[in-house]
Amino acid sequence: MTATLDLLRTRRSVPPPRLEAPGPDRETLDAILTIASRVPDHGKLAPWRFIVIEGEARHRVGETLAAIHAADNPGADPARLELERNRLAHAPVVVGVVSRAGPHVKIPEWEQVLSAGAAAMNLVVAANAAGFATAWLTEWFAYDRRALDALGLAPAERMAGFIHIGRPAEIPSDRPRPELAQIVTRL
Repeated sequence: MTATLDLLRTRRSVPPPRLEAPGPDRETLDAILTIASRVPDHGKLAPWRFIVIEGEARHRVGETLAAIHAADNPGADPARLELERNRLAHAPVVVGVVSRAGPHVKIPEWEQVLSAGAAAMNLVVAANAAGFATAWLTEWFAYDRRALDALGLAPAERMAGFIHIGRPAEIPSDRPRPELAQIVTRL
């Protein structure tokens, strides 16, 4: 089996608290993002974009998330507020994948949404191929307009997910995967 197929066969998500520094440097991250952008994109719309959250920005965004959570939950447990503050601070780099899908005369919006998902998955695969580990998560703030506004999303944009990138402190055991007979129909 080639190295690429072996990577795809064995890739696992690593929870963000188990991701450590160092993350990818600027040049490596740019290469990963370039690969992430090489996905099916009918009409050459680039119906997605990336938000890189690294360094101190991880803590600034975390403070915003904690403030939103506190506003919605006035008696919030301090431990929960601390969790929100550090939600994006575990991995050295977090990349938000933004879907910019919208009405188009020729390209169905659904295809644009799928393209954003493909960009996120290419990002995951490219980061893993570069020797990092990843976790693709959304969480509540991917659907909270106040958080999206703070991240600079336009009103019509949606968050496809946050890709946490770092070095694995440990590789988790594999989770159960579906049997092909359960997910494949042959005609």
